[in-house]
Amino acid sequence: MQYRQLGSTDLRVSELSFGTWAIGGSWGKVDDQESLRALAYAIEQGVNFFDTADVYGNGHSEELLAKATKGKEDRIYIATKFCRAGDIHDPNNYSEASVRAYCEASLKRLGRETIDLYQIHCPPFSILKQGAVFEVLEKLKQEGKIRYYGVSVETIEEGLYVIEHSQASALQVIFNILRQKPLERLLPEAKRRGVGILVRLPLASGLLTGKFTKQTTFAEDDHRHFNRNGEQFNVGETFGGLEFEKGVELADKLRWIADGRGSMAKAALRWVIDHEEVTCAIPGFKTVKQVEENLAALAVPSFSEEEMARLRQFYETEVHPHIRGAY
Repeated sequence: MQYRQLGSTDLRVSELSFGTWAIGGSWGKVDDQESLRALAYAIEQGVNFFDTADVYGNGHSEELLAKATKGKEDRIYIATKFCRAGDIHDPNNYSEASVRAYCEASLKRLGRETIDLYQIHCPPFSILKQGAVFEVLEKLKQEGKIRYYGVSVETIEEGLYVIEHSQASALQVIFNILRQKPLERLLPEAKRRGVGILVRLPLASGLLTGKFTKQTTFAEDDHRHFNRNGEQFNVGETFGGLEFEKGVELADKLRWIADGRGSMAKAALRWVIDHEEVTCAIPGFKTVKQVEENLAALAVPSFSEEEMARLRQFYETEVHPHIRGAY
């Protein structure tokens, strides 16, 4: 396992880390015992960073992380998020009283005294522009409730604004072979300003595993069913904003990336961490096998300059016109 500095912080995190949305809920059926086995296996393999949120299973993923990291709090870092348990458009949701309550609740579920990275969970741009929430986070940082803070953003514009107008240590962004827009301005600027980059949806909600067909169906409690067209939250969080059938069609044209790399999933994760501006990719998982498969990406060959250029051209000409939602 290789480790990368999280922006200008003193945290060095595994370049392949894991997100816990799937084990918390909204990704179909999960088994808590299997989730705990998967977390334990990841830690054994050197993973030292996990991303979660208070709304993943209404706090369930935070509770699972508490069990998995008990006694390891000093060496296993946790990033969690807040705001989406309330009205994300209401400024009072970001008041000191509200943020402090969210923070204390997460600390209790995590069984910790400090949150390593506390992130605003995809708030409206208007809230970021008001700026008051950053003052609250600075206060929590001074008190030792949180070590650092960041923002999970939906758009490039939001990310650039956060870099310019706050002391955020990290941004969490959607970035994958089918979602390359951050390459243009956001990633270079983040690197220049010492802001860490956490990459969510590195496999585009599974499209880049190459395992789906246009006939694939998902459970009713899986966001790939109930948010397929942005019915519940930003459409970009599901298949990276691509209409499912079009996403399958585009992924089929990328099967060549698996050549010499074992699988499309391994190749897609390798592509993400091949970008030096990225601190870590945070794919999801539900089983030990999925953790094993994701970690195997670390051993496959990097992409050549020619391959990178080919993928960039594919994105610009065939993918970009089909992405829906603000990004």
